[in-house]
Order: sequence, then structure tokens, then C-alpha cells
Amino acid sequence: MDFYTYIHAVGTGKKINRDLTFDESKDMMHQILDKKAHSEQIAAFLLGWRLKPESITEFQGALSACSTYINPKPIKNSIELGYPFDGKVNNPYLFSLIAKELEQTDLNIVLTGDEVLSAKNGTTTKDICTQIDLSDNLHFFDRKDFFKQMHNLTEVRMRLGLRTGINTLEKLTGVASSEYGVTGVFHKPYVEKYVAIFGKKYKRLAMIKGNEGTPELFSKNRMWLAENGNIEEIIIDPAYYGINYQRSQERISKEESLYLIQNPSDELLKLAKLNASILLFIANRANSIDEAYEILNG
Repeated sequence: MDFYTYIHAVGTGKKINRDLTFDESKDMMHQILDKKAHSEQIAAFLLGWRLKPESITEFQGALSACSTYINPKPIKNSIELGYPFDGKVNNPYLFSLIAKELEQTDLNIVLTGDEVLSAKNGTTTKDICTQIDLSDNLHFFDRKDFFKQMHNLTEVRMRLGLRTGINTLEKLTGVASSEYGVTGVFHKPYVEKYVAIFGKKYKRLAMIKGNEGTPELFSKNRMWLAENGNIEEIIIDPAYYGINYQRSQERISKEESLYLIQNPSDELLKLAKLNASILLFIANRANSIDEAYEILNG
């Protein structure tokens, strides 16, 4: 279908705008990824799509298209962590410290990364993974290698300068055929949307209202665990485990982030252990977070 039809569907106004069907959304995403649409058309559609806003069916169709470009490299006993591609700005990442805590278990961590995207323009998972030694149970996939078509949209997305529907789609890729998936969520209404979009990819899917939109818990907050069509809400408080980490409210550089990861404080290590316990629970290695925490404490 002519790409203009899709722009017209999302960018004409409330009275005329309409949701795309599954097949239309799948075709739309193929045209964007194959660069059959001009950059200006892509930017116009993505902006209109966000303002309309996106429907679950549209996300499902677009994700179906994305999946056709990815040849999975299965990693057994793995859990995929879906991080936002615009990075972190105020606090260090925990994933490398979490992986070290999990070395005594059979659970592997999978994460993806790419060049930084708007709107935060923070430190990315790629910035970290390409600068430190990764433990054997931490598997990083660079998007330019396994999904080059999406990588090639970086420039037009940076010029647009806004989050779009793609920011939601790209978090969980299925690149390692992981049984379990975890991603961050900002708002509770997105929980059911994420389950509808990604739920069929994973045996269990968790959404954590984590630090800076990541699946990393830094302070008291909620996690939603989806399995077999059911969603359970769990409140997790680090203070319950004797953790009193003070989050930064100021922007830190990539160099500062790397330093904090490579020279972690005792409280940051405790926080990493709690997050590792959460992953063990999600991945059915323990019956509760408390039990997982006891396992990691020996």
C-alpha cells in the first residue's frame, strides 16, 4: 500500500484518524525498515502515530514485521532484559553487577543495545558493555549486528527528537529465544499493553517500574508478573532487605557511570543482589524474592 495512506490514517486529525489493521501495521513497518518510505515520510508517520496514539493491534502488527528481520541465537536458561535505548542519565547500570551475583546459578542474562537515541541522550547499555569485561553469563547483542534495519533508523529518529511507538517495540527483541523477559514501565496503564504486545514471546513476562524506565529496581516500587493470562502485582521495598542506597538526582557522565560500576559501594552491591533475586524469582528459580535472596546470601 502507498505509504501516504498510513500517514493520512494517523496524521489528519481526530475526526479522520483511524487505527491501522494488523496487516497494514505490518506492511507499514516493513516499508519503514526497508526504507521504501522517505525519511520525511517516516518522521511524519512516527509523530502522527504517537499523537493518535498507537493501538495494541498496531503494535502487534509492527512487532510481527520486526521479528522477520531477526535470526535468533538461542541461549539456554536465559532471561532477556529490555532497556530503553535513550540510556540512563542519573544513576549507574546494575546489570553487570547482577550478572556477577548470578554466577552461582544457571541463569544467563541477555540484553541488547545500540547508539544512543532521544529523548534523554543518556549512557547506553552499549556504552557500558563495550567498555568493561562481561561475565560469562552476561550476553550483549549489538543491534547493528542482529537488526541492522532498525539500527539504520537511528539518524531520522534522533532528528525527530521524540519518543515514538518504536521506543516501545524495540525493548524486547527475542534475539536469544529467552523463556523469560523483563522490561521497565513508567505508567501502570502500559502494563496490560506490554502483556498484549510481548506476552506470547515469553513463558513469564515481568514489568518493573524501575529506575529511569529500566528493569532495575532502585527504590520501593511495583513489579507486575504476567503468566498464562494472569497479571500479579508485587510491591518490592529495598529497605525491607536492609538496603539504603541513595539515588542520584543529578546527571552523571558515562565515565562516572563506568567508575561507579567498576568500584561499587556496599549499598550498590546489595541493590544488585536484590535485583538478581528478583530475576531468579521471575525465572522460576525460587518460589519468592525472599527465597531467592536467601539463596544468593548462601
